[in-house]
Amino acid sequence: RPERRGGGHGKALLTELARICVERGYGRLEWSVLDWNAPSIAFYESLGARPQDEWTVYRLTDGALARLGGRDGTP
Repeated sequence: RPERRGGGHGKALLTELARICVERGYGRLEWSVLDWNAPSIAFYESLGARPQDEWTVYRLTDGALARLGGRDGTP
């Protein structure tokens, strides 16, 4: 919610997740952000995060999801 932004909650969450990753020996922490969300991108980059241009997100929805999941009446 807009009224909760800027209170340090996002940084606290990412800090804790990073701590868990380090503790468990994980090599990375990844998440998604919409390309038009400039304030979030700036925030993430201020923490040292960098975009991964070599990945493309794919999504199945509606009819395509139903077809692949076998729920459109086809075997």
